[in-house]
Amino acid sequence: MEYRLISADSHFIEPPDLWTEWLPAKYRDIAPKLVKDKDGGDAWDYGAGEPSPLGIYAAAGKDEHTLKWTGVSYSTMNQGFFRGAPRLEEQDQDGVDAEVIFSSARMLAHFYRQKDDQAQLAALQALNNWIFQEFCAPNRNRLIGLAYMPAIGAEAAAVELERCAEMGAKGAAILCWPSGNDAISKADDLFWAKAEELDIPIHVHVRMIPRFSPPPKATGQQGGDIPGLATTGMLDMPKVMGQMIISEVFDRFPKLQMVGVEAGCGWIPYFLEQLDDRYWRNRRWADCNLKMQPTDYYRRNWHSTFMKDSYALENRHRIGVDNMMWSSDYPHHGCEWPYSRKQIRETALGVPADELHKILAGNAVALYKLQ
Repeated sequence: MEYRLISADSHFIEPPDLWTEWLPAKYRDIAPKLVKDKDGGDAWDYGAGEPSPLGIYAAAGKDEHTLKWTGVSYSTMNQGFFRGAPRLEEQDQDGVDAEVIFSSARMLAHFYRQKDDQAQLAALQALNNWIFQEFCAPNRNRLIGLAYMPAIGAEAAAVELERCAEMGAKGAAILCWPSGNDAISKADDLFWAKAEELDIPIHVHVRMIPRFSPPPKATGQQGGDIPGLATTGMLDMPKVMGQMIISEVFDRFPKLQMVGVEAGCGWIPYFLEQLDDRYWRNRRWADCNLKMQPTDYYRRNWHSTFMKDSYALENRHRIGVDNMMWSSDYPHHGCEWPYSRKQIRETALGVPADELHKILAGNAVALYKLQ
């Protein structure tokens, strides 16, 4: 297949019957419940306050006049939001050849908070089974699902990664450190080793969270959401990248590939400049003895996705053309569906065709070994 446009960060919305159909019966009491919001739309009740409506997660095709949090239902949304076959038709409408597709952070965090390790594992295995056995089944080279890793110990995460690789996973995602600890440590190394062995890239979407972080507040309640939406990932991703680089993970696992997702790229040159400088000034007392400069690890071991980010395209050589991947965020509120190509034309003026092809498709083809 000839790939011209690949979204390296899209999403599905978990289907209404996911947990009743795929989660073992003994754990269904911990699963979120589907309820109605105040305007008759569908919402997920996580048992921790006001239910979370589907809202701006189901935003494709809407503009600023019709977009709102409540009143969205599974029966009226695009069916490709949660089903694989119609998703291919929706890709065609946008001129997108393939998507790397992520789950929902709120849904995942609900299961990471469970104190029962086996309950968490069962839920993530159920999600992974649905992703690879049902959602991606219509075309695994266009629907690139990610395996979600448990945070109950690096060994358990490594076992689940290998299980998902056997189901066809081309990538995996973490929301918590695999060890279950609040900070990265050598306790995660068994997982990095397995990812390197299997040559599977590991994704961090927006941020990492502590396993037992408190439930988030209700969504869409006040305008204060907007500054947070404008800085999504940009406040957290530099810390994740920096922690992994400075902790010598990539000296121990030089072939490990990471992807920083939905944090944009425009800030990366400044961050790398500062990280190089602070490392050089403080490396002795901090007992940090990297084999290379921090920037070198970013270029070798990281990819980053962006949506509307003209600063990234203007500074692509300082970021690394080979490190950048375009994304649509479909069907979330950041997407331009079905006009993604129009946005690209407007923001990528002056980018040479060979460089633009890498950013729009070529880098993803290589990273995920697409055929």
